[in-house]
Amino acid sequence: MRKLLGVMSALALMTGMLVAGAAQAGASSSFRVVWPGQSIQSAINSAGPGGTVVVLRGTYHEHLVITHGVNLVGLGATLTPPSAEQPTDPCSPGTPAQDGICIAGDFTMDQNTGAVTINQYVTGVRISGLTITGFPGSGVQQFAGKGTTFVGNIARNNGQYGIAAFDSTGTTELFNTATGSAEAGFYIGDSPQANATLIGNTSTNNLFGFFVRDAEHGTIAVNRAQDNCVGILFLADAPGPDGAFNVVANSISHNDKACPPSEDGPPASGVGVFIFGAHDVSLHANSIVDNQPSGPSVASGGVVVATGMGGTAPLNNRVQGNVILRNSTDIVWDGTGTGNVLSPNACQSSDPSGLCQTH
Repeated sequence: MRKLLGVMSALALMTGMLVAGAAQAGASSSFRVVWPGQSIQSAINSAGPGGTVVVLRGTYHEHLVITHGVNLVGLGATLTPPSAEQPTDPCSPGTPAQDGICIAGDFTMDQNTGAVTINQYVTGVRISGLTITGFPGSGVQQFAGKGTTFVGNIARNNGQYGIAAFDSTGTTELFNTATGSAEAGFYIGDSPQANATLIGNTSTNNLFGFFVRDAEHGTIAVNRAQDNCVGILFLADAPGPDGAFNVVANSISHNDKACPPSEDGPPASGVGVFIFGAHDVSLHANSIVDNQPSGPSVASGGVVVATGMGGTAPLNNRVQGNVILRNSTDIVWDGTGTGNVLSPNACQSSDPSGLCQTH
């Protein structure tokens, strides 16, 4: 009887959560349940804007395209690549679809420069409880999303990014895991008004654990970055938006994986946090320890602050109140930029010397 009551309570709780998600989507939303062997994409299409799609435990060989607000809930569901080549989709114009999930608003992309013009955002997408694994592109690729939420997903062994958001605003990522990505586990890019929130995520065994590129405004808090080549990277390609992020209470350790040079960049290994031409990044109350290079690297250290791509100088960054210990060098600064405050922290070594002295 007690066991039956426990099962009934769990079912009631799950039903309440799903009903609440559907209610948030609006009174006119529809509800679909997908069983193994059925099509998730068909359920998304038929649910329509504001609908809820629940995917039951099983393995689904699908590539998904989401172009309207939907609440996609996985209950032990795994998404893997289909056996047949997929047609092009909005996230991969002109080429076969590569990503596990493509979330796309209405946008146009210049095929020569890659510049994106947003005509209309896709709003209200929520994805939770899915495992997305083995795709040649990214686990999730988002373009022109607004207010997208990812909760409790796993992106594993995908060929590019784990979960990536381009040209988007208001992305929220809570308690997800990204591992084995050839690029970044979590990526926020090309977003002058990113307003991104990343809390409680785990990023391991990627090139970059968390990567913010040409994007501004956000919070990265209480995450774990471990066993990557670089734990967290802020990169400005040229003068313009990159920074204004609060990085608080994260565990950034043992990022000693060695990544060789590629057409996208130089070799990297042994970097905890790399502020590469960004501005107004605030690092506070983080544990940044045991980041040691295991191979050649463009830089190494617990926290590295340097001029970025195109000569963009780091400006007004604050690295204070962190534990930064047992790294190849705890704090490294190339001396460029203005307004950078790199003390006090609990650290033992710096280049230039003196940054770890208490005053």
